Order: sequence, then structure tokens, then C-alpha cells
Amino acid sequence: MTIVIAVATAALGVAAALTLARLVRGPTMLDRAVALDVLAAVIMAGLGVEAIAAEDPWVLPTLLALSLIGFVGSASIARFLVYRNEEDA
Repeated sequence: MTIVIAVATAALGVAAALTLARLVRGPTMLDRAVALDVLAAVIMAGLGVEAIAAEDPWVLPTLLALSLIGFVGSASIARFLVYRNEEDA
């Protein structure tokens, strides 16, 4: 089981690094918003892997709070971008 956890951790590390590169380099605000949402999902997956490795179910409320923050943040950014594009037109 430790090999699976190590592979999952390595894959999440690579995903986080690539997402951070898109977050820094993204040519538009929408690219950065999507990268931030993906980074939140990668962090939640990392916490899930850590919870499985430690056999600790107390991480689940943290995952729930992070998912709620990620959803509200994505919806807020999308709404902001819609109003911003209407002003430009």
C-alpha cells in the first residue's frame, strides 16, 4: 500500500507543479482562475491521500470546507469576469 501512496503523492506533486506553472504563466485571467481551481482540487486530493496514509478520518471536515471555498471562489471569479467583460464591450 505504501507504493500506491508514494506514486499518488508523486503524481500530485507533478500536477501541483504544472498547475503552478499555468497559474504564473497563464495569458488570461480565466486561465489563472482555472489553474487556481485545479490547484485547490490537487490540495484536496493530497489531503485525502494523507488521510488514507495516516488512517485519520478527521481530515474530512477540512476537505469539505476546502471544497466549499473552492466552489464559492470559482463562482465569484466567474461572475467578476462576466461583469468585467461587459464593461470592456
